[in-house]
This record gives sequence, C-alpha cells and structure tokens, in this order.
Amino acid sequence: MTQVEQLARFVVEASYEDISAEALAALKVRILDALACAIGAMDGAPIGTLRSYTEELGGAPLATLIGGGKTAPDRAAFYNAALVRYLDFNDSFLAKHETCHPSDNIGAALAGAEYARAAGRDLLTAIAVAYQVQCVLSEKAPVRGRGFDHTVQGAYSAAAGVSRATGLDIAQTANAIAISGTANNALRVTRTGSLSNWKGLAFPCVGAAATQAAFLARHGITGPAAVFEGNKGFIETISGPFELDWSKVGLDAVPRTIVKRFNAEVHSQSAIEGLLELRQKHHINARDVDSIHLETFDVAYNIIGGGEEGEKKSIRRKEEADHSLPYLLAVALLDDGVLPAQYAPERIVREDVQTLLRKVTVVPDEDLSRRFPEQMPCRLTVQMRDGRAFTVEKTDFIGFTTRPLSWEHACDKFSRLTEGFAAESLSQEIIAAVDQLEDITTTDLMAILARAGNATTGDARTGKG
Repeated sequence: MTQVEQLARFVVEASYEDISAEALAALKVRILDALACAIGAMDGAPIGTLRSYTEELGGAPLATLIGGGKTAPDRAAFYNAALVRYLDFNDSFLAKHETCHPSDNIGAALAGAEYARAAGRDLLTAIAVAYQVQCVLSEKAPVRGRGFDHTVQGAYSAAAGVSRATGLDIAQTANAIAISGTANNALRVTRTGSLSNWKGLAFPCVGAAATQAAFLARHGITGPAAVFEGNKGFIETISGPFELDWSKVGLDAVPRTIVKRFNAEVHSQSAIEGLLELRQKHHINARDVDSIHLETFDVAYNIIGGGEEGEKKSIRRKEEADHSLPYLLAVALLDDGVLPAQYAPERIVREDVQTLLRKVTVVPDEDLSRRFPEQMPCRLTVQMRDGRAFTVEKTDFIGFTTRPLSWEHACDKFSRLTEGFAAESLSQEIIAAVDQLEDITTTDLMAILARAGNATTGDARTGKG
C-alpha cells in the first residue's frame, strides 16, 4: 500500500468508539470554541464580502451557512471555515517546527457531514480524524522552514475529515486525499511581511478545495497514489524524509491542542497573561511605562516578534495587529485584555497604542527556545519612568495543555463572543447541542446555527445566502 492508501485505511476504519472520554470532552470544548469564534466573527468585513460572493455565484442548497442560507458543500465549507478563522481566536497545535489551527477543519467537516445526513457521532469522528491527521503531519513533516504554509498539512487533514464525514470507502478516500494534497501547497508569504485578508482565508480555501476533492473522488476521479513518496511528491519536494505508520495512530491528538485565552496569535498567550498579572498586581498605568522588554522562544520571535517573518511595529490593520507582539502587549496593557474590540480599525491606529508599541522590545532566548513546545515560556520586564521595574516569568497560560480550558470556561468564552449575535436562549441551545452532539444529527446542529446573527430575534443579519 502507498502511504496515502495507509492513511485512507486509518480514516475509514476510525470509529466513535476509538475516541477516549478525555478526548471526547476536549473535542466538544474545541467545537464549542470554534463556533464561538464563528458567530463572533459575523460582522467582519471579509465575512460580508464572502457572503455577497456566495450569494452572487449561488450553488445547490445542500449545506447550511452559519447565520442562515444554503449553498453547495464546498462553498459552505469555505464560508463557515472563514467564520471560524477570521478572529484568529480558535485553537492551536504546537509542534517544534510547525504550528497549526486544527479547528480550521471543522467548516469542511460540517459541510460533508450535513450533506451525508451524518449522525453526530460520525461528525465527531470526522473532526477527530481531521485533528489527528493535521497534528501528526505537523509533528512529523513540518513545512514552514521550507517556505510553505501550515495549510499544506491541512490539505490532507480536511480531505480526510470530509471523506470520513461523507462515508467514502478506502479507495475513494485515498483519491480525495491525494487530489487535495497534490493541489494545495500554499506559500508561507501568506503570514510574512505586510499581512492581508488572506491570512484568515488561506485555510478556508484549502478546506473548500478538500471538500471538492472528496466529492470528485466520490464520483470516480482519481488522484496520484504516490502523492507522499512518489517522484516529485510531497516528501521529495516539500517536507523532506519522515517516517509515519498510520496503523499505529490513534485519535488522541485533540487533548494535545490548546485553546486561546486572548484574541491573539497563539505564541503570545503566556506573555499577555504575564503582563496582565503585572498590571493587576502593581497597578501599572501605561502612561507611566518607560519600556516593555520581552524575552521569548525563537518561534514566537520569528513569527510575531520581528524576526525572520518581518518587523512588527508598522501596524495598520487587524491582520498585522494580531500577529505583532509589540501591538498585543501594548493594547493589553492599555485595555486590560485582548478581545475582538482591540482590533477595531480606530483602536489600532489610536496614538496611545501606536506610541506604546514602539516601547516594546522582543528578543529570543536560547534556554526558552529549548523549552518550547512543552512549555510556552517567556520572561517579561516592565520598566517604569520612576525607576521601578517589574518582572514576571511564565511557562504556560490558561488554555495550554498544562492548564486546559474547562467546559465551563468554554461556555463563558462562547457567551462573551456571541453576545450581540445570538439571543441568550439561542446561545444556550447551541451549547446544549454541542454537549449532546453524539445524540443528535449534523442536520439538527446546522439548523440551530442557521439562526445565529441577531441577538434580539435570533435571525441571521448577514443575508439570505
């Protein structure tokens, strides 16, 4: 068997019973967290553009858009995944040389499962499979160092999730994964230099393409069977050599993912938490701060601290702000937190945060780098104008694997993000649906999610679809 055929066997043979009680509880937290992010993003400018785009082009009404309306599954996969991703508040998985957002796969899995009228148990299994594939490939076959985006592994995971959700057989699943993996090898320029809307839309695009690949395979279209190990395949051209036996892979990745406490790039979480602890303990007023100095691990420095992926003090838009440690630390100190409100255009350009972010320095530290990803370590010092200095060291944050987010905390985050987009009664209905997902159908879940959009009426405010 080729490697993609081995992967396909893993996907098809995975079952709900393979998900441990710990993994199931963690998976429900991640699904609720992703839906919170999705509903909380409904008024984002790119989301409105995608809604208009979808309405203009149409599509067979086979899958539901969060907020109402129906379209073709691949377009629903794109739109719903974009909702999950837009705030950049969804979960993450940390490998030594790769970071990904496994809940990016949920939009595609929902579209495939709804089309197939899948039971909630099958939806849960499909999402668990997608998480596993993306996390394992991120560990074994990182691509960032070679100039490719983490959505490259997502091409395999999203196709695996949709294939499982739609009930494809092993041959069809192998073809779906091969098509998607061959066709979707994105460049890391998406997340370097001056950032664009595409930062939040790159994976939704891959999810839509993976959904299309699954439906093509369902209709008999074949893909390169040697997509991994073949001449000019993934291993030779992109990842380099790696060893992976899919027969020994389980469904244990979900508890190893982390959930964000703050609406900020994942590698900033412990630093933000530490700064807010100093702010509260010492009653720090940002106007009295002379400088903020952060020592962090190399991955954080390179991605969001001004290292190899570009300087991080020229901040003009959301996509740049949520990937800038100087901005994130400055706005956190000023506003006592980082939530979607901290990315309002008028907040980003305000003089107070633009001035303070230029007082932030970020440097990499070898010892801290060695401790990542088992820890998210940092050392932060706030120097005051009167000569006092306050320092904190962190190894993790609430939501990290060592301090996982509880169901109760997930419900609180859901309520905060969906306020203004769903009436309290609808929010509680969505929470209950996720909590009992194994006992309902995907169609049931999507019918509830279609009603999100207006906190008073529960009706979608973004259009008909």
